[in-house]
Amino acid sequence: MVANNNNYFHLHLVSDSTGETLITVARAVAAQYANVTPVEHVYPLVRSQKQLDRVLDEIEEAPGIVLFTLLEKDLVGRLEAKCKQINVPSLSIIGPVMQLFQAYLGAATTGRVGAQHTLNAEYFKRIDALNYTMIHDDGQHVEGLEEADVVLVGVSRTSKTPTSIYLANRGVRTANVPLVPGIAIPHQLETLKKPLVVSLHATPERLIQVRQNRLLSMGDRDNDTYIDRQAVTDEVAFARKLSVKFNWALLDVTRRSIEETAAAVLKLFADRQRQRLSE
Repeated sequence: MVANNNNYFHLHLVSDSTGETLITVARAVAAQYANVTPVEHVYPLVRSQKQLDRVLDEIEEAPGIVLFTLLEKDLVGRLEAKCKQINVPSLSIIGPVMQLFQAYLGAATTGRVGAQHTLNAEYFKRIDALNYTMIHDDGQHVEGLEEADVVLVGVSRTSKTPTSIYLANRGVRTANVPLVPGIAIPHQLETLKKPLVVSLHATPERLIQVRQNRLLSMGDRDNDTYIDRQAVTDEVAFARKLSVKFNWALLDVTRRSIEETAAAVLKLFADRQRQRLSE
């Protein structure tokens, strides 16, 4: 079975929880197929036969790949039977993983729907990290920087804020501070002991491209200094000198997505935590 000639295909994501796991997996795989575009149909919180009926009707109206994370065996059976009947492929994303866990651990699952979203200590740690990060965005409240796990620094348009929010969603208290030539950095940055300070940098060409798009979106066409090549080059050099002076970790984000940047920061953070434990 192949996608039609319109270079798109229907992708049905059926979950008894929020659907986040499905969406992440599906998009990661779909990204490998640059010439075809998935039309996503997301069905979260499918926990009853009536809710499943609506899903099955939509799958029949727009046949395509069906991925699901359902724990209720009756729902799984009905979904798989319908897909087989109308000749569309279906796959349980967590089924094989659960079987592997069960074989290794020698115990059956508890079958708790949405168990990963339990309001436990880890959940409240993420909420605390988000609150901290929102308050300490873009150089605000620098007096509280010592309470951070990670402090991101960098010139404008190095993805400091979105990376900070992503890290906060992983439970890492993250602050970010802009580096601006001609403006002294907060003295708190010079004396930090607990947080890991990571300097995000990119090539001048990349920064100019991103900044031009930013100015266009804002309708601002007169801010020449912001995208002047020499001025941007000087900014990058200024940030690098500060990084060397204060021994901040350097991370090139020129070709990295937010997720890749965050993953690299998390690795630096984990390495630092292990080093401190061994000291």
